[in-house]
Amino acid sequence: MSSASTSRAMLKTLSVVKKVKMGKRVEKILKDKGGSTSAQDNGDDDPNKTPEPYICTGIFEADFTEFCRRNLLKDNEIPAVVIRPKPPCAQAPPDNKSKDSKDSNASKDPTPDEGVDAANQEEAPPKTYVTKDKYAYFRPVVQVEMENEDKPTTVTEIYIRGWKVDSLMVGIFKQCWPIIEKLSVVNLWNVNLSEDVVKEFASFLPQCQNLKTLVIDGTWCPEEPWSLLIGEDSLLTSLSLRNNGITDKGAVMIGKALSTVKSSNKNLVSLNLSGNKITDVGAVAIANGLRMNRVLLSLSLANNNVSDEGAKKLGEVLSRFPLTHEEVVERRKLLSEKGSPDQGLLKSPPPSRRDRDRPGSVRSSSHMDKTDKKRDKSSKKKDAKKDKDDTTKGKKEDKWKKGGGSRTSLVGAVSQPTANADTMSTKTSKGKKTSSKDKRVPESDSPEILEAINPLLEQVESMDNQLWIPGNRCLINLNLSRNKITDTGMKGLLLAVQYQITLLNLAPSPAMKGILRMSLTGNDVKKTDETYVKLQEVLLARDPYYKPPEKGGGDNQSLAG
Repeated sequence: MSSASTSRAMLKTLSVVKKVKMGKRVEKILKDKGGSTSAQDNGDDDPNKTPEPYICTGIFEADFTEFCRRNLLKDNEIPAVVIRPKPPCAQAPPDNKSKDSKDSNASKDPTPDEGVDAANQEEAPPKTYVTKDKYAYFRPVVQVEMENEDKPTTVTEIYIRGWKVDSLMVGIFKQCWPIIEKLSVVNLWNVNLSEDVVKEFASFLPQCQNLKTLVIDGTWCPEEPWSLLIGEDSLLTSLSLRNNGITDKGAVMIGKALSTVKSSNKNLVSLNLSGNKITDVGAVAIANGLRMNRVLLSLSLANNNVSDEGAKKLGEVLSRFPLTHEEVVERRKLLSEKGSPDQGLLKSPPPSRRDRDRPGSVRSSSHMDKTDKKRDKSSKKKDAKKDKDDTTKGKKEDKWKKGGGSRTSLVGAVSQPTANADTMSTKTSKGKKTSSKDKRVPESDSPEILEAINPLLEQVESMDNQLWIPGNRCLINLNLSRNKITDTGMKGLLLAVQYQITLLNLAPSPAMKGILRMSLTGNDVKKTDETYVKLQEVLLARDPYYKPPEKGGGDNQSLAG
């Protein structure tokens, strides 16, 4: 017994010694950790220490929150990033077969307990709305939509509703938005933007390569710098500025941003200016912006103060108009820079004074040297092409030898482009090899690419000592509803549409079909007015969504009645 007790005592002492040693080690480790953490805390609290630069991850929520914290915003002041709520989907109708089977089973095996449980069971809350805590609805949030909610890097749309976006917040957006690869829509409503904030938006929005749609509605800005959003560097294709209190001051700047004599917006397709305070002055400025713009397809000036003068100016721009002095000068510059494609082949340069004095067979030495150099270069190029063509042409070699690559053959090629195009398309379709001059993609494989032609280079017509050109036929949708247009303005719009139809019948163009839809309801004209009725009939025939009633439909209904 004594030996057992002594062994137990020895074990207890050993365990106590181990615990003491472990405790000292733990204390030492904690002291070391505490010292390091305190040193880190002191370093973090040091205001002179510059924080490490943050590298964006492409996850909008994480990047936005981090930049807000770095700008000394508290956690309760940082707007939450939430998924945009969607309307509840309609429930699928119950299956009649399953319902009948359930009824049959209930009739075969009645269970009274289930009926009691169903009666006592509480009714489930409706799914048409979501309840929130007190004042949570009024806290600022950033709503987003994603392609895949499981992947936070797939943010495609951003919505901000009812809270002020100041310079601090737009600076954070400037760092976050360009990193989001799939961001295509930004929708702002009642965000109280200042002039500096709009300028900041205009400076970094072109960096968002896929951002095409910008909506800023219900936001008043006294300086009205909205034209900065559609500058030359803008990539936006759709811009909505509804109910922003835009006056003629902002409309004039927007008209200049659409186009001037020397520049034009090349990306904007849709512009919505409804619900503002634009009068005839602003409408005339926007119409002048459409003179040289051939990209905009849809324009809305609904619910403004436009009257007959603005409607007439829009009708003039849509039909045909005379060129101003500045436009005529610019047209001459473009023609001189472009030159005629046949000028170098069909016409020789005018002789100089020295050449006039010489006989026709004698030329100057400098002129002979230049012609010799040109001949040497052309002969070298022809020899190289012949070497390549010898391996690929075969039977075509004899034809090219007959032509000899002479000047007359080139002139014939220029004077008859359509015939050559037809022969080349048939040769390529048969699978034969062609020379480098004749290589073209078959019509079936190449998509139709329509080059934008400067309106100043279109065919002109001289009348009353002025040059007239066809108007804007690229605009296909015009909304002028709820304005102050009378029958006088309707006549100008009717003449414009009729002129476009006549021009389209004479020279059909797939890219310039003219006005297809025009909304004119709610103006100062009676619905029974002759001009208004005729304009509606013409527009109804051009509306691509209009389906005429079937001929037999009325007879069937009358017989059924």
